Amino acid sequence: MNIERIGVVGAGLMGHGIAQVAAVAGLEVVLVDIADEALQRGMDSVARSLAKLVQKERLSDEARTTALSRIRATTEYAALADAQLVIEAATENLAVKTKILQQLDALLPAEAIIATNTSSLSVTELAAATSRPENFVGMHFFNPVPVMALVEIISGLSTSEATHAAAKAFAETIGKTAISVKNAPGFAVNRILCPMINEAIFALAEGIASAEDIDAGMKLGCNHPIGPLALADLVGLDTLLSIMETFSQEFGDPKYRPAPLLRELVAAGHYGRKSGRGFYQY
Repeated sequence: MNIERIGVVGAGLMGHGIAQVAAVAGLEVVLVDIADEALQRGMDSVARSLAKLVQKERLSDEARTTALSRIRATTEYAALADAQLVIEAATENLAVKTKILQQLDALLPAEAIIATNTSSLSVTELAAATSRPENFVGMHFFNPVPVMALVEIISGLSTSEATHAAAKAFAETIGKTAISVKNAPGFAVNRILCPMINEAIFALAEGIASAEDIDAGMKLGCNHPIGPLALADLVGLDTLLSIMETFSQEFGDPKYRPAPLLRELVAAGHYGRKSGRGFYQY
């Protein structure tokens, strides 16, 4: 399948980033959210991101204008009716995602592919919410989408080889490198990354070192581009907590228990960059 028209459901950090890279790659994009305010924030973020690329001479002003014109933002699901691929990029909540996927399944033509950008939920379970599990696939993008080169392509139990191949080809079309991953909690990258961040939070809570020194240690000692606590703030502490809770439940292994300090910060509404405060203030 040669994918030329896509939909993205969810205009948040991941959704508007996916819309941006697809539009820059020459695809027609419909960006859907339940609120006009969320769509406006998403489109404003795309406009700022593209403007920065022009300033850095990585994109011409004409290409910026053309890319923006390729994104149609709407609250109407009906606008997705002729999309060949729709990527669900809603909040990391099973009930929310299931409701969206059922709406998409009822609307889209039988041959259309539905993808989820979940970072921790079961692709097989999400696919079961639709009548087309063979045309359902996980496409886990990384934040920030315009910068990060990786996409994990995750096959559920019933995902067809053709669907997996089409998703991988689409990722490459928009300039990403795709890796194939089995359906398992956290897939490959987050299975390794999130427990590492969680352990850094334990170290901070135990007074082993300050947040600044933990991050400096991992950057300078392990050659990480960003420290684990700063990365947690970027990802969102609420998202990290959700992932660790999923790991703890699915694996039944105490090594995946979320750090109490992580729970406390989330309870206080300190989610990181998006709320202005996490391990650092913004």
